[in-house]
Amino acid sequence: MKLKDILKGIEVQVTGPAELEVKDMQFDSRQVTEGTLFVAQRGTKVDGHQFISGAIEKGAVAIVCEELPEKLAEGVSYVKVPDSSEALGLMAANYYGHPSEQLKLIGITGTNGKTTTVTLLHRMFRMLGHHVGLVSTIVNKIDEEELPTGHTTPDALELNQLLRRMVDAGCEYCFMEVSSHAVVQHRIAGVRFAGAIFSNITHDHLDFHKTMANYIAAKKGFFDGLPEGAWALVNIDDKNGRVMVQNTRAEVHTYALQHAADFHCRLVEDTFEGMHLDINGQALWCRLVGRFNAYNLTAIYAAAVLCGADQQEVLRLLSLLEAAPGRFQYVSGRGITAIVDYAHTPDALQNVIATIDDIRRPTQLLITVVGCGGDRDRTKRPEMAKIAAEGSDKVVLTSDNPRTENPDTILDEMEAGLTAQQLSHVVRITDRRQAIRTACMMAKEGDIVLVAGKGHEKYQEVNGVRNHFDDVEELEKELNVKN
Repeated sequence: MKLKDILKGIEVQVTGPAELEVKDMQFDSRQVTEGTLFVAQRGTKVDGHQFISGAIEKGAVAIVCEELPEKLAEGVSYVKVPDSSEALGLMAANYYGHPSEQLKLIGITGTNGKTTTVTLLHRMFRMLGHHVGLVSTIVNKIDEEELPTGHTTPDALELNQLLRRMVDAGCEYCFMEVSSHAVVQHRIAGVRFAGAIFSNITHDHLDFHKTMANYIAAKKGFFDGLPEGAWALVNIDDKNGRVMVQNTRAEVHTYALQHAADFHCRLVEDTFEGMHLDINGQALWCRLVGRFNAYNLTAIYAAAVLCGADQQEVLRLLSLLEAAPGRFQYVSGRGITAIVDYAHTPDALQNVIATIDDIRRPTQLLITVVGCGGDRDRTKRPEMAKIAAEGSDKVVLTSDNPRTENPDTILDEMEAGLTAQQLSHVVRITDRRQAIRTACMMAKEGDIVLVAGKGHEKYQEVNGVRNHFDDVEELEKELNVKN
């Protein structure tokens, strides 16, 4: 593709020929080959401008940057832009032929509920007979073909390439998680959404955003960028629901359990076997559990209807859906009920414990295994420990993904949130495998073991190395579950 076509519609200053042929686009200089357009991005840790000369040595024919080098290489075109990251998204959309405009792309943002919502929407629309794409924390999919996933939202190049593959495979819809990082880092620049969902905002990612105001603004930025003709669906039980759509051009719809809304749900009954819901006057029995899932299912119902699906068929399919992996996932053995959940924020942990507390009998003890990730928001560590201690009969504090941090330092910071009385029913075991084993040994028949934090993840990252580790596998081993 010619450079001028890649730059179409973007504010640029070009030094050198715009007619040259570009064979590839990269923002990682290590991936540059002959004929590549290299985009120099300013990252949180590394400035891509430092690698311009190296990219040219590897054969880059065009450089996109915010600041021109002092010495310009002969035969190379330089493209100066106000923001390289935003330009990358717009160029990627041009390069791959604007695939987001050739299907109905529905994005969801919020602290909790994103993975469950997009996963179940993908399943539902497959059951409705559509070709469907999925972009999620757990896995990316084209129909039933699974593709590897890294970030919650892929980088702009990977995203447009993925959407192009979906379009070429005949996908009519794609359901996608949209992280706050992706909005701020312009990973969705140039991508057109047909619909957007807001679930909630609670304490998370302050290591990146620094303040809650910045975090909320990042989420709101997603809705600010929606085009006319799109729809926006927001949870108005969350005080930030209305904030999200203050400046949107999209058609606004609401859902709620507590307030009057376009799509209203009432939780009639909640058990470990499932829930009885009433959505807009229609009765529904579903296999998912917990008030937080009542919100997720209401959002799924509303989104499906806004996409044009038949309401009665949507209700029927909702009753067949099961939870996403690692989201309130059951493991039962030796008369003990174990639950694995991705709850890695204070609000998510509070919701899971509250759900269990609403359902369990007075004689059933709750033993919670929980940790906090390293190299992430440290302020939530004492809060997570406090929530676990207040809502559980016994707590085992352990490692999550320590990453490059000392696991014991993380546990020290968690324990700082506990009173002396709370510490009396808290055990500290750094090794996660041993912590799960200990919790299962503490439990007697009828008790409940909650293993929170890692959910679907099948690894544990220690000192920058990912080793195989699966909470479900460990519980099955300890509870003598035969597969």
